Order: sequence, then structure tokens, then C-alpha cells
Amino acid sequence: MGIYYDDNRKVFHLQSEKSSYIIEMIKGVIPAHVYWGPKLAGREFQHPLNLVERCSFSPTYLQEDKNISLDTLPSEFPSYGNGDFREPALEVHLVDGTTVTDFRYKSYTINKGKTALKGLPATYVESDEEAETLEIILQDDKTGLIAALSYTVFNDQDVITRSVRIENLGKDNLVLKRVLSANVDFHDSDYDMLQLSGTWTRERHIHKRPLVPGIQRIDSKRGSSSHQQNPFMALLAKDATEDHGEVYGFSLVYSGSFLAQAEVDQYGISRVGIGIQPFNFQWLLEPGESFQAPEAVLVRSSEGLGGLSRTYHRLYRTRLCRGEFRDSKRPILINNWEATYFNFNADKIKEIAKAGKELGLELFVLDDGWFGKRDNDDSSLGDWVEDRRKLPEGLGKLGEDITAMGMEFGLWFEPEMVSPESDLYREHPDWCLHVPGHKSSLARQQLVLDLSRKDVCDYIVESVSSVLSSAPITYVKWDMNRNMTEIGSALLPAERQRETAHRYILGLYDVLERIVSRFPHILFESCSGGGGRFDPGMLYYMPQTWTSDDTDAVERLKIQYGTSMVYPASSMGAHVSAVPNHQVHRITPLETRGHVAMSGNFGYELDLTKLTEAEREDIRKQVSEYKELRMLIQYGDFYRLLSPFEGNETAWMFVSADKKEAFATYFQVLAGPNPPLRRLRLKGLDPAKSYKLELNGGVYRGDELMHFGLTLPQLEGDFRSLLFVLREV
Repeated sequence: MGIYYDDNRKVFHLQSEKSSYIIEMIKGVIPAHVYWGPKLAGREFQHPLNLVERCSFSPTYLQEDKNISLDTLPSEFPSYGNGDFREPALEVHLVDGTTVTDFRYKSYTINKGKTALKGLPATYVESDEEAETLEIILQDDKTGLIAALSYTVFNDQDVITRSVRIENLGKDNLVLKRVLSANVDFHDSDYDMLQLSGTWTRERHIHKRPLVPGIQRIDSKRGSSSHQQNPFMALLAKDATEDHGEVYGFSLVYSGSFLAQAEVDQYGISRVGIGIQPFNFQWLLEPGESFQAPEAVLVRSSEGLGGLSRTYHRLYRTRLCRGEFRDSKRPILINNWEATYFNFNADKIKEIAKAGKELGLELFVLDDGWFGKRDNDDSSLGDWVEDRRKLPEGLGKLGEDITAMGMEFGLWFEPEMVSPESDLYREHPDWCLHVPGHKSSLARQQLVLDLSRKDVCDYIVESVSSVLSSAPITYVKWDMNRNMTEIGSALLPAERQRETAHRYILGLYDVLERIVSRFPHILFESCSGGGGRFDPGMLYYMPQTWTSDDTDAVERLKIQYGTSMVYPASSMGAHVSAVPNHQVHRITPLETRGHVAMSGNFGYELDLTKLTEAEREDIRKQVSEYKELRMLIQYGDFYRLLSPFEGNETAWMFVSADKKEAFATYFQVLAGPNPPLRRLRLKGLDPAKSYKLELNGGVYRGDELMHFGLTLPQLEGDFRSLLFVLREV
């Protein structure tokens, strides 16, 4: 496994655990995509691209060979202007007003390991033996522009990461208009495209559609990765299923506006591109400067969507997430938001915390409303000073009282925002994103701070750090509750205003890096109205994300199932809330709510002081059960069994790495009259092992459980669930 170069044929062969990825330098100068598929055993590759002359509407690139047209060539990194009429990965506005560039191969390097991307989150290795990295240098001789294409191959996983760095070695200012992180030209178009789409409280639903001629695109223009689309897409072979068939995934390690698309051309080539959203983006690149694009993570699986997901889960859980919480158990929490909203005082908070301790919970999280004069959404964001009306003895004393109970103490922030009704805004009205002469749009009665500015970033770091140092805080929920409008910065000149949104994201990453480095003992959870910024970029700094503001158990089936396409259970915050549910007003059994929430980082979001004794006893059992299964759920292999997008039932399961332990849940949404008898076929077990089912004490072989299955009892009523725990005997 590794990266090999055939100098005679000018071919690069990248080998991962079960895959090969092959690049050929056509005529020694044009990087062409040859192959990405099942691993080829030999290092050398003997099959050149089949190139033929097409009609005059596909122009010849090299006069000495009429078979070579960029319009028909499967390209590794297409730029604009030389006859490739498909969408490019790179577009540059030159000093003469044109946008024509001609990048040709110059050199390469192959090194062990993987280097970090300056100012950007990315996957990493802990040993140089884990991966190899190829860098291919392309140059446009007219401008002196360099495009450095980076490919990292992880040796024990079917993962290739890609990124590009653009360097200006010329003498003129140039403007980057479009810089995608990865481009792959598949040699056919017989695929379905899968995407994760939705809206606030309905995030990451699975949508699948066949590729057709033209462009199929998902994107965000909101300044964040968004609730509406996730920076991920996959191409599925027509026979691909959850467990079988070829699947290709593309995931962007970035938290801002993005583009992911598949373009099918006149000859059936499917061009997949992913990167920063080109709309309203440009970057002035002065001589001697460089621009680093985010990382794209490419995964191939011949074991269907399940195999694709488990590869992403393993990589993101172990080589994207960082810090002491990457491999340690996450605490079971109680959050007061849906219990009190803004209406609380110190005594009420301590009552809820005390009730949580009695039920076996481990962490109390104080949500919005503890600072400034924050009695509703209208004020105080930016004023990170405790409200002594609600907390007369201060935040530190409250934290000490809660920790004295044996509970950890956590806190909610929304540091990227500012309320017009705040001391911060009155003192620094130019610190928010705005365009002079234009009215600023409000959302949730707040504005977005301009994180492209260093002084604003410094304020956030110091104000948040001051609070974190003032109390025994071990958890932070970092929220962000609106998207960008009137995107402009008071400090950037006119020619750089369209850099603001990307500079914001770079500023955000700088802020997060400084804060999480300063407080390594704090578990940070990302949030954006729930799942509005559930992306790999945020997981690099914060190992878990609040999955959705929708806590209804039935809605969460689709949300968590869709999220699992890319993201591991250890990254998903999932809470039990009160009924009727505050988002959809549905009444579901406490048992079902618990089984859904136990499939992520478990917690509660309700008023524990108002429970009946029966409910308290049920919660004690849930908490005890989760503690026994916690490490399996957070770090086991995840298998989807039944899809909520395909019927009335949902099921999934977790299997330990040694296959000695498993946990499965089954959900029935609506009851039906005289239903058929059903069996639930499990996955991922060792067929030769015997497992004891805790539900009834029965002992079954792994092959029986996977091929015959577990017989399901007939469940009475709507919104019912079953939990199965299996351990090797």
C-alpha cells in the first residue's frame, strides 16, 4: 500500500487498503484521471486512456495530437479557458481582464505522513507510517501561478484526502474566482447521487436521484454549511444497496458556504467537484502569496453505503476529532433549556441539578439566559457577564454548588453574535458584518460579528476565556443561530470585500483553536440552531454537535439515520425531552424517547423536578443501561438495519470492534391492524460466536442472528421501540 510512480509512463498509482486511484500525465503535461475503484495488485498500470478525435466543437489542445481535447479528457484539476466547456475546479481573473490559464505538470514529491493545512482543519496522522502524501505541481507559465495538488492515502482505510494550494510566483496581482478542493471525472454516468438535505429541525434527510445530462448540485450560500444542505455527496452504482455495491463519497472539511456537484457531459463523463462556494467569492492573490483550499475527504466502498459510513465514522472519530475527549466517555447531561427557557434563577437551576444527580446524571448544562439582561431573544449577546438578578452569588458560586453535588457544570454561549441591544454593540457598532448605507437584516434579533477582524476574534477569545476561568466549567455548548447577510467588513478594502465570508471562517477556526487549546479539559459541543453547522470542520475543534433542535423521537429517527451516513454516533448530541414535544407536539413513550437518544451522546432536556415517581424510575434504568453500553455506542461500528425513509420501521445497531458485544434498537412508528410477524436480521456479528440476548436469556449463534434474525413481538400502540443487548458467551 502507498503511492507509486512509473516514470516511463508518467503514471501515479495510489493504493489504499482496498482501492486504487490512478493519474496519468498525458503527453507528460496534462494530469488526467484514469481510475478509481477496487485495488489493483500490481504497482504498474498498463492501460493508457483511450483518446480519440471528436468533432470540431471539442477543440484540440495540443496541435501535434488531435486526439487530445480538454473538452473530452477526464481531468484531475480542470481550469478555465482552453477548450474544456465543463465547469472548472479553478478560475482566475488575470491582470489583463481575461480568465484563461493553462496549467501543465512540472514536478511531484511523495512523502510519508501527512502535513497540516495552514489555518484550516483537516484529518491527521499520529505516525508517518499511517499514510503517504503525493504533491503534484502544476504551473501556468504566463502568470507564474502554481497549483499544488495534494493527495494523502491512508494505508489501512479506503480514504484519499485532497486539497489544493494556489501560489502566485508571478509579478501581477491575480484574483481567484473559483477554487474547488477536488475534482474527479468518472468515465461513465450510470450512478445515483445521494445527498443530505433539509431545514431547521429537519436536517440531513436522505435524498437520492439518478444522474442525468447536465449539472446536479447541492450548495450553501448562507455563510455556513447550513441546515439545508450538508457538505457531502455520494455517487452510488445502480445496484448499490446498504450492504453491497460500489459507492463513492465526497465530504468537505469546511464550515462555510460550499459547493458539491456532479456534471454529466455529452459523452457520459461524470465530473464531481467539491469546495468553497464560488458564488460571491473571490480572493486577491498578490505576488508571493498563496491560498489554501479546504480538505476534501474521498471514500470508496464496495460494501455499499454501510461500508462507506463506517469508513467515515472511523476516520472522523479517530483522525479528525482531537483532544482528551476523542477516546474518552462523554458525560450524560441535563440541559435546562426546554425546562425553563429564559425564566430561571439559581435556586431553580440547583433543583434541576439535584434531581439529575439523584437519577444518575453526570453533567448539568446552563443554557441561554445567564448573562447580560437576557430575558428573551432581544438583547445582550456579546455581553458575556453573568446576570446577578438571576444568579445573585455569581456564576462561579453556582458552578461550585453544582459540583459539590457531584455533578459537572456546563455552560451555553453564542460568541459569534451580537445583539443591537447590548453594551458591545453600542461601543463597537462596526464590529458586525454590515455594508455602509444598507440596512442590516436581523434574525433572532441579532447580528453577526465580523470574525474576519483580528480585534473581534481577540475579544471573543478573551471574553469567553474570562468566563471559563471564573467557574468550574467542564462543558461548553457553542451555538450560532443565524446566517450571514449584508456580508461586508469595515476593515477590508473594496477589492477584498468578497473575501469576507471565507475570512470569517478562517477567523472562527483561529478563535476555536485558541480557546480549545487554552481549555483542553473542557468538552466543547458545536451547535447552530441544532444541526446548521454539523460538518467535519467543526468536529476538528469540537468532537460532538447538537444534532437538531427537534427533540421529537419520531423526527429524530430520520435525522439521526441520515446524519449517520457520514458522522459517527460519538459526534451526535441526543436528548430526551418532555411531551407533548415542544417542536411537533407529539406524545411518545419515555421508553422510545430514551432508545432514540441513547443512540448518540445521551442526555435530557426537561424539568426533572416535575417527573412522576414512575418516570423517575424509568430514567434511572435508562441512565444505568446507557452507562453499561456507552463506550460501545460511542466507539463501536454502526450498522443501519431498517430505514425510516423506506417504511414504518427503523432499526440500527452497534457492534464492538472485537465483535463480543452488540446493541440494537428497533422502532415502530405507527401500529397497524393484524400485522405480519417480523424478524429483525442483525449485521456485523461474528458468525462463529455465540451471543446471549439479555432480553430473554436466549443464546444464539452470530450466523443465525444475521441470516434468520430475531423474532419481533407484536407491539401495541404507536411510537414503540425495543432494545436488544447481545454479549458473547
